Amino acid sequence: MRQLWQSSHTLLVIPIVLIVVITVVDQLVPADVHLGPLLVIAPAITASFAGPWLTGLVGFLAVGAQAYIGWHFGVLFSRNVLVQLLALAVLSAMIVFFCVVRERHRRQLAQVRSVAEAAQHVLLWPLPERIGALRIACLYMAAEDEAQIGGDLYAATRITGGVRIMMGDVRGKGLSAIGEAALLLGAFREAAHRHTSLPELAASLEQSVTRYLADFEPAEETGERFATTLLLELPDDDHIIRVVCCGHPPPLVLSPGSVLTVPSLHPAPPLGIGEVGPEGYRIDVLSFEPGDTLLLYTDGVIEARDSDGDFYPFETRAAQWSEAGPESLLHHIRRDLLAYTRGRLDDDAAFVALRREPDAHRRRHQGRVTHGGRLGGST
Repeated sequence: MRQLWQSSHTLLVIPIVLIVVITVVDQLVPADVHLGPLLVIAPAITASFAGPWLTGLVGFLAVGAQAYIGWHFGVLFSRNVLVQLLALAVLSAMIVFFCVVRERHRRQLAQVRSVAEAAQHVLLWPLPERIGALRIACLYMAAEDEAQIGGDLYAATRITGGVRIMMGDVRGKGLSAIGEAALLLGAFREAAHRHTSLPELAASLEQSVTRYLADFEPAEETGERFATTLLLELPDDDHIIRVVCCGHPPPLVLSPGSVLTVPSLHPAPPLGIGEVGPEGYRIDVLSFEPGDTLLLYTDGVIEARDSDGDFYPFETRAAQWSEAGPESLLHHIRRDLLAYTRGRLDDDAAFVALRREPDAHRRRHQGRVTHGGRLGGST
């Protein structure tokens, strides 16, 4: 705020210089040339970087300069000069009024943002930088300019002998998907510790989503609300990943030497499509050696397009940063994706990158602590 205040006062030099220049030049040009009406540009420029008080001050100075010009030529009380003074005063007042409206909208937007951020922190907990033998980084990119939360979600929890992770994407984007996303995160945090197998966990989440939709799904959207989900289990003592896929895009496994593996999974239907028992979910087992990086994502990234309508080549781009750590990897992807789409995504995108540390470097964080990620995007 202090920097903004200082910046506004620095830029204030521009309209004041314009007032001085226009006033001086108007006295030097031939008598039949009148530059006084150009003084309105001063408050107009001020409104672009300052609030109503500074804009009003510059408007007052502009009116004063117009009055000085009239006094200098001895025609201050002529009809022409009085009309110019009145017009300049009215235009300056209108500019100040629009400044007031803009500032009010700005304050309302700031309040909405603060509420969204508070809701985000209440509903979600940030992923830790390390959990067990894993280094973790996460990234959320919103399609809606002012959205802080929505339907993309991720969560991780420490269980006995390993870590369980969920990556999900609720259909819809922005605020309309918050309810389903919050429900799914809460259900995962509770059920991840109660069920010994991933199929049982998936069936439990399916029941939670089905009950929620039965109570809250609008009649006109019956069958159209669902959530794609990846459930992963990474044991501490084995270099594998167990995966249950519920209609979600498969993860990428990045290995040293720009080696990228896209596993072939056996997906079950997304959660909420139809109640499925544990027998309806199949576990896929992937190799995950020390030094490998697992990259989870939502479909907002693979559906991103450039100005020609071509899809973002996600796998090719990700492979070139296989040597980077989780944080650096997501930094590269974010910068590259924004450049590819010219800074505008059509859908929210969320990422989680996990790297397995060598066995000798396992850290703490072995307690039974649950962590959750940001909400955003859509399916």
